[in-house]
Amino acid sequence: MPAGSERVPVPEPGKGKGIGVTDGVAVLVGVVIGVGIFGFPPLVAQQADTALIYMGLWFAGGLVMLVGALCYAELGSTYPHAGGEYHYLRRAWGGGVGLMFAWARGSVIQTGAIAAVAFIYGEYAQQLLPLGDHGVAVHASLAVIGLTALNVLGTRESKRLQIVFTSLTVLVLAGVIGGGLLMAGPALAEPLEHGVAAASSANGLAGALGMGMVFVLLTYGGWNEAAYLSGELRDPARNMRRVLLIGTAVVCVIYLLANLAYLQIFGLDGLRQTHAVGAELMRSVAGPMAAALLSVMVCLAALSTINATILTGARVYYALGRDVPRLAVLGAWSDRGETPARALLLQGAITLGLVLFGALTGNGISTMVAYTAPVFWLFMLLTALAVLRLRQRDPDALRPFRVPLYPLTPLLFAATCAGLFWSSVVYAGPGAVIGLLVLLAGLPLLAMRKRTGEPA
Repeated sequence: MPAGSERVPVPEPGKGKGIGVTDGVAVLVGVVIGVGIFGFPPLVAQQADTALIYMGLWFAGGLVMLVGALCYAELGSTYPHAGGEYHYLRRAWGGGVGLMFAWARGSVIQTGAIAAVAFIYGEYAQQLLPLGDHGVAVHASLAVIGLTALNVLGTRESKRLQIVFTSLTVLVLAGVIGGGLLMAGPALAEPLEHGVAAASSANGLAGALGMGMVFVLLTYGGWNEAAYLSGELRDPARNMRRVLLIGTAVVCVIYLLANLAYLQIFGLDGLRQTHAVGAELMRSVAGPMAAALLSVMVCLAALSTINATILTGARVYYALGRDVPRLAVLGAWSDRGETPARALLLQGAITLGLVLFGALTGNGISTMVAYTAPVFWLFMLLTALAVLRLRQRDPDALRPFRVPLYPLTPLLFAATCAGLFWSSVVYAGPGAVIGLLVLLAGLPLLAMRKRTGEPA
């Protein structure tokens, strides 16, 4: 839809909606818990000098998740809209910022996320079907090609299938946690004792507060989807707090237990060298058959995540095609498959390019995190500040949910985003620079966009 071409009626939140606290918690937990917990812990371990700092990172990530979700909950309950951050940014900072976010999401954030999950899939698929030295990248590419083709043909994954895959992921985590924590031995106690003695290390703190947090919060990614529940939640002024607090607590407990299990089996040094961490843990606990079974289930969960991300990501290109006349070719809609076919193909091509880039660097997952992180945290910073700006611009707007401890909470979240943006730029390497250059390459779109006004 062209920018500002029509005003979308905003429903009054909380009226006649049917989502309760239990439903909201289930959705939040299902969105956040994904395949990242099977791929990112070794990368976090590489940034932490001690096991104590390593575990502290995961706890701090849960706190950041809660603070951020509270800010998004106010935005979502006050301005319920399917556009999510795109809509909030346009209202707060204008159509130009919204357009740059759409460009960033299509060229860096979403495609980089697809490639990162594809590499996690490749790590586990390589355990089942080795394809040589570059097998991980080959598996990742095949997943992107196959699922893009399915979406072009009009294939949709049902809500029931998503629930099945989410439940599968949680069950897999339960098995990993149980298998790790039930193992007797000193592997856990020794690193934690060492961590207490070494926690004051400057290098350890730098690693913990820098790229380590970037990897942790990527694993916690998805909490911002809680904002989209606000328009359907019964009594959001009261129940949003409950959903966020309970959901955050559940996710934190699961992730902390999973990482304790990893430390119990591998220790911090062993975890740093591990690739398919879940499969290797299960191989240690229950043998190769258990490792193979877990690899199959992680692959299925990863394919589900990739498919869903491909499906939603292509809509950004479609929006750009409708908003920028010179990109109108991307705004074409396939009636046969009921999909933005050209947008899907472009997204697939960009993602395959990123997979190739990641393969050439030797560590695809880490490279994709470096590529996406600065741009992601830049726009997350602008979204956090939007809470403050919209309070000033729309002081009389109905806010069914107000972020507690205002303005401290959004300021704290904004400061966290700024710190993570800086850390990802300084410490992430050339991938971060390339991501920022791709963002800047979208600046000419500002001169091409339709100037038909901003949303009310």
